[in-house]
Amino acid sequence: MKIAVGQTNSGIDPTENKAMLVAMAESASNGGARMLFTPEMSGLLDRDRARAAAMIMTEADDIVLAALCKAAADYHLWIAVGSLALQGERDDGRLVNRSFVIDDNGAIRARYDKLHLFDVDLATGESWRESARYAPGDTAIVIDTPVASLGLSVCYDLRFPALYTALSDAGAQLLAVPAAFTVPTGEAHWHMLLRARAIENAAYVIAAAQSGLHQDGRSTFGHSLVVDPWGRILLEMGQGQGVGFAEIDLDLVTQARSQIPVLDHRRPIPHVTHIS
Repeated sequence: MKIAVGQTNSGIDPTENKAMLVAMAESASNGGARMLFTPEMSGLLDRDRARAAAMIMTEADDIVLAALCKAAADYHLWIAVGSLALQGERDDGRLVNRSFVIDDNGAIRARYDKLHLFDVDLATGESWRESARYAPGDTAIVIDTPVASLGLSVCYDLRFPALYTALSDAGAQLLAVPAAFTVPTGEAHWHMLLRARAIENAAYVIAAAQSGLHQDGRSTFGHSLVVDPWGRILLEMGQGQGVGFAEIDLDLVTQARSQIPVLDHRRPIPHVTHIS
């Protein structure tokens, strides 16, 4: 079954980002895709907190989410929205970095809040404190779609293989990893981590990414990928915006899991003894 991957250069204006994403949904549908995957922070990418605050809405009021629900129905397309920045429901007032899966009737079928938050100081001098603005999620999600059983994750989650073990144990055949990877971490780790997650779980990995120099001054790595259960790269989008396509064949998942039955061989890790 054909899927589409949207690689974006999202900016500081949700209205402009909305138009770009709806156009990608139309292109995905015209290209014969059953499902479109978009990157992390598809609707707004802005590190200026004061400016961004005026644009970040509740889920019910978010114009990008509403437009994508309409586009899904208009184009008879499932859409995995990589994530949107939204006002949260918690008492501490922090935002959420939330993924959505929308069906081809325009209904929201699943929500996932990013579990692992990016709090790092890079050798380049870049410093990120996602937890200062965003609250982490507390639930892992697998959702049945017409393409496959889909496990949800977002960006920095990629570095925590236990999440993907849990998702594949729960039936996920396809793993979504929408991202806005920095250039230094992307150059160092993006391809190898995505291929590793595919191989470890004998699952497809679909990683829609932000790409290029953004209006808020940050640069993202791009290189959206689709990786098959053997770790082979089926789609590599390089830099720039656009829509790419790949075929998902669930027989390959079955073959990989029967030939090297890693899911069946998993065992609880025993107590670790540290000997010095």
